[in-house]
Amino acid sequence: MSLEAKVRGVFQSSVCPHDCPSTCALEVEVMPGAQRIGTVRGAAANNYTAGVICAKVARYSERVHHPERLTQALLRTGPKGSGQFREIGMDEALDRVAERFADVTARHGAEAVWPYYFAGTMGLVQRDGINRLRHVMGYSRQRSTICSTICESGWMAGVGKFTGPDPREMAKSDLIVMWGGNPVATQVNVMTHITRARKERGARLIVIDPYRTGTAQAADLHLPVRPGTDGALACAVMHVAFRDGFADRDYMATHSDADPELEAHLAERGPQWASAITGLSVELIEAFAREYCVTERAYIRCGYGFSRSRNGAACLHAVTCLPTVTGKWKHEGAGALWNNRGIYHWNKTLIEGTDRRDTSIREMDMSRIGAVLTGDRKELGDGPQVHALLIQNVNPVTVAPDSNRVRRGFLREDLFVCVHEQFMTETARMADIVLPATMFMEHDDLYQAGGHSHIQIGPKLIEAPGEARSNHDVILGLAKRLGAEHPGFEMTAMEVADATLRASGWPGAAEVMDQRWVDAQPDFDASHFIHGFGHKDGRFHFRPDWAAIGPDHARMPKLPDHMAATDEANAAHPFRMVTAPARQFLNTTFTETMTSRKREGRPTALIHPEDAGKLGVEDGGRVLLGNGRGEVIVHAKHFDGLQPGVIVVESVWPNADFENGIGINALTSDDPAPPAGGAVFHDTAVWMRAIAARLEQAPPLAAE
Repeated sequence: MSLEAKVRGVFQSSVCPHDCPSTCALEVEVMPGAQRIGTVRGAAANNYTAGVICAKVARYSERVHHPERLTQALLRTGPKGSGQFREIGMDEALDRVAERFADVTARHGAEAVWPYYFAGTMGLVQRDGINRLRHVMGYSRQRSTICSTICESGWMAGVGKFTGPDPREMAKSDLIVMWGGNPVATQVNVMTHITRARKERGARLIVIDPYRTGTAQAADLHLPVRPGTDGALACAVMHVAFRDGFADRDYMATHSDADPELEAHLAERGPQWASAITGLSVELIEAFAREYCVTERAYIRCGYGFSRSRNGAACLHAVTCLPTVTGKWKHEGAGALWNNRGIYHWNKTLIEGTDRRDTSIREMDMSRIGAVLTGDRKELGDGPQVHALLIQNVNPVTVAPDSNRVRRGFLREDLFVCVHEQFMTETARMADIVLPATMFMEHDDLYQAGGHSHIQIGPKLIEAPGEARSNHDVILGLAKRLGAEHPGFEMTAMEVADATLRASGWPGAAEVMDQRWVDAQPDFDASHFIHGFGHKDGRFHFRPDWAAIGPDHARMPKLPDHMAATDEANAAHPFRMVTAPARQFLNTTFTETMTSRKREGRPTALIHPEDAGKLGVEDGGRVLLGNGRGEVIVHAKHFDGLQPGVIVVESVWPNADFENGIGINALTSDDPAPPAGGAVFHDTAVWMRAIAARLEQAPPLAAE
């Protein structure tokens, strides 16, 4: 046995920080010297993670020890976007950032500085601490719409609070409906509990998704709906429930606002009507509806995918109506769940400085960063143009919609940009100052879950490389230089986590770490709304108060319905495009690791063979996709797991990986979804053209 083979590390508890509802409990092998990690595995003792994690995180040593990690602060020396930088010290870098923020504030006012962040880490201290600096300094606020705002609107419309049946109950279900999600790629632990139900109970899995995903391929039944038509399908199922005697009228009378108008409304929205909208056969809709209605323990796991549309809130609301019409909420292993975030009741005063938040300061939509940076007064209001950005945990040049306009905004010479990052992303290349960031094993943090119910602490396990600093430490460094005062600026990350736990009614950090996690799941009655839903009247709302949810409420349907508000295909743009997540990437995270890149291959459009034949698109051939916002070149793959007229491009590949250097979000719109905004990544109409293969010039034909 070699010496290298004898070296073993010690496994220590940690938490996956990435933008996934699973928030997996981890065991990380820390090698001697605390400079490197070895194996990463799921914690078998955690009854949600159950020892299973995704392949991306299992090979995390490839990422944390990547040779291209940023380890030193960088100062731009060439044109914006050129990637030309020189190394400087972290103290000098923070001095320069603070000086520019102070100068911009003096010249244009504090609202001209916009701290911009999202979910590159889901740790509460490291992710959300940027808001403390924002609020204390009076910088422009951010409306965080790029991920879940549409879901929030749709779920809140009917249910009234962000809770639901324990996700572990899926193992006790007889039917699981995965609606608009692909957990094989995006929430592997969901499949753990579904698999248990299938093995132990003979449960069936039904997947509703525009294309045959990995999850759909593993399902007993797949319903490949046209994008943006999920509300019509849900209405047809409710129609069948009323028509065939499966509606639980007693439950609706005590737990909802149902009235005779609801049944009359749904009487006109049967399978024939839904078939014309969804593209599914009447027979398939009838079969799904009957199976759902007759199965008492039917659990709907709502994904994010079908909400990323202009009518996404209406679609999600319609889906949540199904267990209410049929009374399934009252049964174990039944009901519906989107996200459990409402169970934690956090007091985030120390983390976010909520005691210093001034709601009179303008709030701008993060999904519309391109509009903001190019002077759109719908976002800027009557305030100043943005002249300085501090960016943490997000890569907007690649991931934000309408990315050609985003790029134009970042190229402004009068815009100062500081990016705090782990790798030289395409956003970092646009920066004036780049600060090196730690990864989750290199700092302390506090975590909640969305897809389950555990509170966890992820402690620092190894030393960070070079001068990499945590988000918390960068915010403290800037606060000190800017004269920002708040108790949270005087505390370590672990002290903030401990104080936040205690202020929120949970055990302190030491106790949480000693227990490894705290299960915050409410009891059965609370989780299943036995004594009432989240609205003031305690009832589920078939007739939502959309005006209370968002300002753009006038277009919302009064009752569950198909909301015809999407970017519909037409003669000029005959295809509907969905930009679903790639299995080996998580947004643009993991696009830097060679194993993930090799497994994904290249940017590819999944195209129905019927469409390919009409346009002369060869399997593996190049195609040009376009609309009024831009044009993108990808390779085609013939795929019969979707309807004709639908194109799926699994992403988010960096722009540089596309042949013309323009990524898929050049085609997506930054239109905010009603009623409260939100990004509509899967709601895009495009045209498609085959690109002829380059051939060697043939010699002229000889004269006959």
